[in-house]
Amino acid sequence: MILRMSWRQSNFMEKNEPTPNARLLNNALNAVGIETVLEHYDGHKHIDIFIPKGKIYIEIDGAHHYTSAFQIATDFARDHYSDDSGYHTLRLANEVVEKQAMKIARAIRKVVNF
Repeated sequence: MILRMSWRQSNFMEKNEPTPNARLLNNALNAVGIETVLEHYDGHKHIDIFIPKGKIYIEIDGAHHYTSAFQIATDFARDHYSDDSGYHTLRLANEVVEKQAMKIARAIRKVVNF
């Protein structure tokens, strides 16, 4: 049996290129000793940063995640799917990551090692 995927399905499963802010926070997390996976695909969606030890998904969001009703509703659904699977989603604005990457990393380290 040959499985066929639509272009959209196969393209979605490919690894995305991390954003500069995802790389910035990922580097900060690694610097404080947290193992991460960039652009993790969970079978449903891509996650910017995945911390396996804490079952934490980190999404670094642009302004449209806070100003678009459609995007807010979509994010609720995505986060609910993750919650049902036992994963916690932390959503951070780009601007916060740009200014506070190391502080965020140190706080997350405390949560992961709790």
